[in-house]
Amino acid sequence: MIKAICGLLILMLCSSLFAGNNFEVKYKGALKNIMHKGDISAKYSLSEIAGKENIYALGALENLQGEIQIFDSKPFNSAGIDEKIEISNSYSKKASLLVYAQVSEWTEINIPNEILSYEQLETYIAEKAEENRLDVDKPFPFLLEGKPESIDWHIIKWEIGDNDHSHQKHIESGPHGTLEKTEMDILGFYSSRHHAIFTHHTTNMHLHFKTADEKIAGHLDGMKLGQNMVLKLPKPNKK
Repeated sequence: MIKAICGLLILMLCSSLFAGNNFEVKYKGALKNIMHKGDISAKYSLSEIAGKENIYALGALENLQGEIQIFDSKPFNSAGIDEKIEISNSYSKKASLLVYAQVSEWTEINIPNEILSYEQLETYIAEKAEENRLDVDKPFPFLLEGKPESIDWHIIKWEIGDNDHSHQKHIESGPHGTLEKTEMDILGFYSSRHHAIFTHHTTNMHLHFKTADEKIAGHLDGMKLGQNMVLKLPKPNKK
């Protein structure tokens, strides 16, 4: 009897220590359908989340005619038009791919300066998510703030009728380049279980960004972190 009571107390303690996620990551469309079936049709209207608070979202516009970035319910959707980048703050567009969540509170973590590569960051985020009592078996969003040493980026502008999809062609279809030591906000979604759905098969992360001056926003293809950058993770449930 004493052993049973002790076991129950330990179980209750572990339950209180692991609070779990107080948000749900939702998604529409799938990368595998875009890449392998050429399905770039609209899967979701952004108007359906217009007016909701604390929305964080990323994805691709209908027919792959631009990128979707929504930070705290404000869209910074980008498109390449006449060799220029246009940023829209409207919910009037539709998405061929979208992943989103509502998060009202974040835990701020200073990233050690020795974390520099994309691969190091991916490992670090998983470790910190577990330490902060998030359920890492489920997808979760995160934010990065600061001035990376460099990022590679693109804004997709797909040629309608071209069904031969590859990641490299996506990168080169529209505006793309490298930004160095530029202040920005980065939104990511982490999942080890959604490869080819909303992360590519080689990574657990999907990242988009907007510069602090709001002149460029789009898909982040690679990065080298800078000094004194900040990671933000959703706060877990309170018990």
